[in-house]
Amino acid sequence: MKYFSLNYNARDVGFLEAVTKGLAPDRGLYFPKQIPKLEHDFINNLDQYSDHEIAYEVIQQYVGDDIYSNDLKKIIQDTLSFNFPIIEITDKIALLELFHGPTLAFKDVGARFMARCLSYNNDIKKEGDLTILVATSGDTGGAVADGFYKVKGIDVIILYPKGKVSDIQERQLTTLGENIIPLEVDGTFDDCQEMVKSAFVDPELKENIKLTSANSINIARWLSQMFYYFIAYKNRPNPDKKIIFSVPSGNFGNICAGIIAKQMGLPIDHFIASTNINDTVPEFLKSGSYTPKKSIQTISNAMDVGNPSNFIRIQKIFNNDFFKLKKVLSGFGYTDKLTEKALKEIFKINGYIADPHGAIGFLGLKQYMASLKNEEAYQGIFLETAHPIKFKNTVENILKTKIETPTRLRGILNLKKIRSPLSKYSELKSLLLSRNK
Repeated sequence: MKYFSLNYNARDVGFLEAVTKGLAPDRGLYFPKQIPKLEHDFINNLDQYSDHEIAYEVIQQYVGDDIYSNDLKKIIQDTLSFNFPIIEITDKIALLELFHGPTLAFKDVGARFMARCLSYNNDIKKEGDLTILVATSGDTGGAVADGFYKVKGIDVIILYPKGKVSDIQERQLTTLGENIIPLEVDGTFDDCQEMVKSAFVDPELKENIKLTSANSINIARWLSQMFYYFIAYKNRPNPDKKIIFSVPSGNFGNICAGIIAKQMGLPIDHFIASTNINDTVPEFLKSGSYTPKKSIQTISNAMDVGNPSNFIRIQKIFNNDFFKLKKVLSGFGYTDKLTEKALKEIFKINGYIADPHGAIGFLGLKQYMASLKNEEAYQGIFLETAHPIKFKNTVENILKTKIETPTRLRGILNLKKIRSPLSKYSELKSLLLSRNK
């Protein structure tokens, strides 16, 4: 499989080269030359395969010959070391829990898969030390920090917006030390992301440092998220009904991977991009005009993205045909007040404690399903992307209940946060060059 730049001014590359580069030299996102179709027999008999076997069949064609078959199977086995339970909320609505990985967030899968692909590449090619540069609006930082912690020959530099991530999210990326370097940016997630993109196209940095990204702009982070959808489809309640996924969406990598899964043949009827008031894409789906905006802070902070990078990939899937896109994707944005009401509604139905992002997924699913002529013919699933403990104060104050702290988090609560301030790109560049001396 070859990958090309969506800015169309860079040469095509293979899987591992795309992973190690992160962003193409012309600042474009990489995109596969083809989206392969899976055999109908495979899709129709998913229940006969293990999760590891499904993931291998899904990703192998994108990896091609870059990773030997047995090594790819081992990478998948190490990546998918936890489950993805489906919890029924009503007879028509269920949720997919994606927070059973080491950092209690859906991004664990992509971070673990990418870390193992890069480690494999370093072992095979012996190309020297690598620096991972990543921006986070919340969960990406912790997942990447955990995935690459103490990986030989790889440093991880994480940019996050000051005061705009939860305490536990911040602790997950600032208490490890070793090869993990957190930078607290005086700005928004979009500012962090812009600095990362600038670094990748800086001639001086490109000459002196081997850089890559662990954001969902990286194809290993992005494509591996397809695994959720195939596994959820295999385990779905009410298998005779048409299936709809509502995805809490920030940078739009997760939902883009789901749409790729549909293009490969997974029979998903529709997707809903559920956002907070950072609703650039829902507004585009109404007007046909894409107008990025400065991100606004909300209680669903991982979705505080005003200019989602991965949306260009979604547009490419449909060759920028607005009407074809709208047949597959709907979008809705919600205020914090509505998010709080949704948390209470879910809790009242069956005592389930959701996180703010999952609550927004619930809202989007309810709104879309209410518009269907035959709602009974559909099974809706929304994604619960993070454990509610990550938003402990917010959720406990809204629901007037206590959330038990998972055992794996207790060890970091008393550790000292270690991070450095960052206010502009020149400071980031100086840091990167000084570390390479």
